[in-house]
Amino acid sequence: MQCPEQEENTMAKCHVTGKKTLSGNKRSHALNATRRKWKVNVQTVRIVDENGVVKKVKVSARAIKSGKLNRA
Repeated sequence: MQCPEQEENTMAKCHVTGKKTLSGNKRSHALNATRRKWKVNVQTVRIVDENGVVKKVKVSARAIKSGKLNRA
């Protein structure tokens, strides 16, 4: 049983941007539809939060490159 504050895809969700796994159809040349997933490129990094506490979180590669967080 999951806690109410946890979501289904918490393993592959960015702490900063909120990006998570997307789903859709893979389309062949004949336009056959097969279900597929686009996974987020998340990395585990150490950040300093607002209270000055260092903690490990999952962050997308784009958020790391753009400098949207304070690395520890």
